[in-house]
Order: sequence, then structure tokens, then C-alpha cells
Amino acid sequence: MLELRPNCECCDKDLPPDSTEACICSYECTFCRDCVDHQLNNVCPNCGGGFSPRPVRPAQVYREGVGLQYHPASTVRVHTEYSAAELSEFSDSIRAINAENR
Repeated sequence: MLELRPNCECCDKDLPPDSTEACICSYECTFCRDCVDHQLNNVCPNCGGGFSPRPVRPAQVYREGVGLQYHPASTVRVHTEYSAAELSEFSDSIRAINAENR
């Protein structure tokens, strides 16, 4: 099941489960749309992959056993270990390669 992380790993912006600003890579690294577009250039600093909008997990139970009340979002905040300069250097080095070709 997809881990819904509560924050942007770069700027620490809150990204609640219903946020349409949350973006994830295939490893579920989570960043806000602003950081993905302006700081990271659609390059995940952890794996080098691209980002997609994070799906929203329904807050209401439409089917028994499925929804936020059964599978709550994570409360563990995650932060990147890289400095802003390292993030820029890494993303600049591979951003010209389309995400599907990295």
C-alpha cells in the first residue's frame, strides 16, 4: 500500500492525505509540486526518477475496510539528506533526459 508521507522532503511543506500538491517517485519519495518544478526539475534526488501526482486516499469509507480510517497516512516526517546545492547539481546533471529514459 502506498505510504502517504506528511511533508515535502525538500522544503518541509505539509502535504496532508488530500493534497493535490504532493508528488511521488516510484519509491514513494514525496515532494511538493513547487520543489519538483523549481528545485528538482522533475528529478528525484534519491533515485533519479521522475515524479507523478500522489493519489488521494479517500477519507470516506466507500467499501468496508478501505479508506483513511483503516489505512491512515504516515505521521513520520521525512527530509532529504542533501543540501540545496547538491539537489541542484544532481538534478541539473540528468534533467535533460526524459524521466522514462533515465
